[in-house]
Amino acid sequence: MTTKNKKSAITEKPVWFITGCSTGFGRELAKHVLERGYRTVVTARKPDEVKDLAAKGEALVLKLDVTNQGQINAAIKAAEKKFGRIDVLVNNAGIGYFAAVEESEEKEVRRMFEINVFGLSRMIHAALPGMRKRRQGFIVNFSSVGGLRSFPSVGYYNATKFAVEGLSEALWQEVEPLGIKVMLVEPSGFRTDWAGRSANESKRHIADYAATAGAWRKQVRAISGKQPGDPVRAAHAIVKVVESPKPPHHLLLGNDAYKGATAKLEELRKQFSAWEAVSRGADFPNKKR
Repeated sequence: MTTKNKKSAITEKPVWFITGCSTGFGRELAKHVLERGYRTVVTARKPDEVKDLAAKGEALVLKLDVTNQGQINAAIKAAEKKFGRIDVLVNNAGIGYFAAVEESEEKEVRRMFEINVFGLSRMIHAALPGMRKRRQGFIVNFSSVGGLRSFPSVGYYNATKFAVEGLSEALWQEVEPLGIKVMLVEPSGFRTDWAGRSANESKRHIADYAATAGAWRKQVRAISGKQPGDPVRAAHAIVKVVESPKPPHHLLLGNDAYKGATAKLEELRKQFSAWEAVSRGADFPNKKR
């Protein structure tokens, strides 16, 4: 990229590409960046559900199912043709699934992994060539506080988010030397449609898990629409952090996310310390000691 082109890219309005804009975080984020005057690729499996966003600014509304490689390729091509580049890729599309591990149906679990993990991965593969060529870009991957610690009834959902965490951590080590930034967004409970519309439930319920997975599932369903997290404030926070001089690799969103993540850190620290001698003793003896 020439110096002239770099200066042009800096002065032009940034281009955001957001997946899963029908509801929740994706919709509020698309709305916010459009209101800021940014050029935005607004995507959804059903484009009619996001057409109203096009009136808010310079938007390109596209049909996109992240499990469909043909649609992914077409969307990236259309975005680059219209706007010249993608500055910020937001991998927001995702679903949930309620079931104890033993209750879980493999077909539903595989579908969730296809969307939450492989769909996100496909988007990264499609957007990276352009970002590498320009030596700049920002990839925002939606995880969850459930990607840092697990909860009963959402074990396989947690597994998808743990996978996103591991993939992202490797990715930023690979692409940051090339001028591309990567950040994980880790929300707790927000007033999105996740627990209602976007999370299926196993048809099989085992009585032995009623007090653990069953109770947690009922609790989460019961507070759907009443969660403390505000998606509008979350959208503002994400944009603020993306545009900061030194954005973090992890962005916790919500008090419960902060408390849950820091409690997990303390739990790990205590366990690691308690078993330090055993852990260190697993290596071959160091004769120099």
